[in-house]
Amino acid sequence: MQCSFISGLFLLRFPSPSFWIVIMLGNGGSEGQKLVEIFSRRSQELKAICQTYSVLYGHDLLRVISSNQKSSAFTRLAYLRVSDPQSRDAEILRRVLVAGSINLGTLIEITCTRSSSELHYIKQQYYSRYQSDLELDISMKVSSGFKEILAAICKSCRNHTHKADTSLAFCDAKTLYESVESGRTIDQKTIISLLSQRNTSQVKAILLSYKQLYGHEFSKLVKQSKCGQFGQDLRIVIRCIQNPEKFFAKQLRMRNADAREILVRIIVTRSEKDIKDINRVFSAKTGSSLEYLVRREFNGVKEKASETVAAILLELIRG
Repeated sequence: MQCSFISGLFLLRFPSPSFWIVIMLGNGGSEGQKLVEIFSRRSQELKAICQTYSVLYGHDLLRVISSNQKSSAFTRLAYLRVSDPQSRDAEILRRVLVAGSINLGTLIEITCTRSSSELHYIKQQYYSRYQSDLELDISMKVSSGFKEILAAICKSCRNHTHKADTSLAFCDAKTLYESVESGRTIDQKTIISLLSQRNTSQVKAILLSYKQLYGHEFSKLVKQSKCGQFGQDLRIVIRCIQNPEKFFAKQLRMRNADAREILVRIIVTRSEKDIKDINRVFSAKTGSSLEYLVRREFNGVKEKASETVAAILLELIRG
C-alpha cells in the first residue's frame, strides 16, 4: 500500500499545511497534474494519503482543506473528495438547513437519492457533528408539504436493514391508490405514515407494483387538482426516488447562483455510482454532454486552479 501512493505523497511534502493550500490555489503545471492524478484517479488511496499526511505533519489534512473550502472551487472539490461520504452529506445538509433561504433541490437530492442505509449513517454523522436531529431540523426549517414528506423519508431509514417485500409492496400500492381516489381530497396522513415506515428499497418496490396494478405511474395520479400543493411536492420526491439520474440531470440544467457548486458536487458525489447514467440523461435532454458543461463553466475563468478543477471533473466523468 505504501508504494502505491508514494508519488501522491510527493505533492504533500511541503513545510506546512498552509503552504500546501497556497500551492493548491496558485499553481498549475506539473503540480496541477499531480493534483488531478490524486483527486480523480486515487479515490481508494485518498484516505491513506490523509492518514500519512497527519503522521508526517501532525495536522488533519481534511481540516486544513475544510478551513479553506470557501475560498475556491478547487478547495471545495478537494473537501468533497477527501471527506467520508456520510460526513460529507451531513455537511451538505447542514449548509442547506442553516442558510437563510432553504435550497430544496439540494435537500431533496441528499435525502432522496441516497439509500436508506446511507441515510441512516448520514443522520448519525449529522447528530455527532452538530448535536442536532436531522428530522427535527427539517421539520423546523422546511415549509409546505416537503416538510412532512422529507421528514418521513428520514424517519424510514430506521428500517434500512429490511429487504424489499413484493407481497407487502402490492398491498401498499393499493393503499396509495385508495389514499388518492377514495375521498374528495388526498389522504396525506396515510401517505406520510407509509413513507415513514418503508425504506427506500421498499418504496421503489411499491411504485413498481403500483404501475403493474394500475398501468400508470403513481406520480401521474397525484397530478390531479384535488391533490393540491402536497401532491406536487410528493410527485417531485417520488420521481427523484424512482429515477435519481433524471433528478440530477435536471439539477445540472438549472442556471442560478449555485450552478458551479451543484456541478462540482454532483460530479464528485456520483463519480463512482451513476455519473455515466446522469451524463446520458443530461445529453438526451440538452444535446450536449457534462464534459461540455464543465468546459463551459470553467473556460476563461480567472480563478486560480480553475483548469485543475475542470481536469479533475472531466476525469471523474470519464471514470
